[in-house]
Amino acid sequence: MSDFYNNNNGNNTDFNGQQNAGTYSYKKEDINQGESYYQWSPYDDGNRVRQKKQTSFGKKIGRAAVIGLVFGLIAGLSFESVVVVSNHLIAAKSTSAIESTADAGSDSKSGKLTKTENAQVSTTATKITTDVSEIADSVLPAVVQVSNIGIKEYRTFFGTTEQETQSAGSGIIVSQDDDYIYIATNNHVVSGAETLTITFNDGEAVEATIKGTDSSCDLAVVSVAVKDIKEETMSAIKVATLGDSDATVVGEPAIVIGNAMGYGISVTNGIISAKDREVSIPDEDGNVVTNSLLQTNAAVNPGNSGGALLNAKGEVIGVVSAKLVDTTAEGMGYAIPISYAWSIIQQMIDNDVVSELDASYIGIAGKDITSEMSEQYNVPVGVYVAQVVEGSGADQAGIKVEDVITSFNGRKVTNVNTLNNIMKYIPAGTTVDITVARADNDYKEETLQVTLTRKADKVQ
Repeated sequence: MSDFYNNNNGNNTDFNGQQNAGTYSYKKEDINQGESYYQWSPYDDGNRVRQKKQTSFGKKIGRAAVIGLVFGLIAGLSFESVVVVSNHLIAAKSTSAIESTADAGSDSKSGKLTKTENAQVSTTATKITTDVSEIADSVLPAVVQVSNIGIKEYRTFFGTTEQETQSAGSGIIVSQDDDYIYIATNNHVVSGAETLTITFNDGEAVEATIKGTDSSCDLAVVSVAVKDIKEETMSAIKVATLGDSDATVVGEPAIVIGNAMGYGISVTNGIISAKDREVSIPDEDGNVVTNSLLQTNAAVNPGNSGGALLNAKGEVIGVVSAKLVDTTAEGMGYAIPISYAWSIIQQMIDNDVVSELDASYIGIAGKDITSEMSEQYNVPVGVYVAQVVEGSGADQAGIKVEDVITSFNGRKVTNVNTLNNIMKYIPAGTTVDITVARADNDYKEETLQVTLTRKADKVQ
């Protein structure tokens, strides 16, 4: 969906001065790291108004940098851009490496390192941070280029016209069976695709199919038929090794591999700068996508979207998704943690979107409760139940108006869009666990079993 950031009063121009209709500029009011987009109050009808909490968050966010979403789509009829990339390698000392080396080679009397030993420790620590050639060599066969060709409508003085768009992103080979190879990427990388092409590490290009998408967390899975891949290519690619993103530590080495600027797979490195960064970004339909992301200072550029964030073991710990861009900030890239993403990716691999006839329905009308609203009104983040349809699964299970849905079938729910994305893989008639925070019991959570009814038969 988005490309390199520019601030030119709405005119999107590439680096050669040519206007690029597919380039997007995002300003602070469109993208933020936690500020609410909604002013709706769950108590705006005058009932049970609660005292708002005082907060200085708004003032803090008001001073935040302009944020550009630079995922990986260089769209338009042509792909022309010239960039100068400066990759600063930071030689941060590794505490664990220093300690282990000191234990092995310190002066037994004083416990101090000699000058020679200090030099060895420094070299070891620097190598851990800057020399990632072995990791790159091991992981490159599992990272692919994703090319998206689509059709976009534009309004002109003479009416509406269609134009072919081309965009580039990245993907990670995460699974394989006898018939298909499955590639994880971002939803915005494959959005609007008429044709998807996967280019493997050996340069072989094969047409792909979208297996599943989840816009609520910006994830997607693309499949490639094994029969369409040459034997030489099959022997040159591999399935990535997944790590535990929950176990990552701030300050540990991090590597980003992806299709930067659409020029082909490249490697950058840095550290894990922060964990659990809540970042909110609007998708193509105007829905706000909020994820708790890993932050890294490893260079993230257009085209890196859907690529791999790795730890020092060469394990995938995140799916690269966004970057903060501003003249006063640099080195703030974000990735979806793999420990969170994997269950969603697995669901898309294992299941197909159900048909319209079998589509399921809970039986509620809901509104989003954002994190800011949660703080102000002391209501849990989730989906506020504004209406319950009589006779529906929700009604029969005991869900009530003013309850807040916080979990659905084991997955945390933050908004209505999340519910819709989960349910499109679950057919009518399925019984699921839904956790609700009870409005009449000080919002204490209770898990209910709800049998989903058929959407086509829902009561109007």
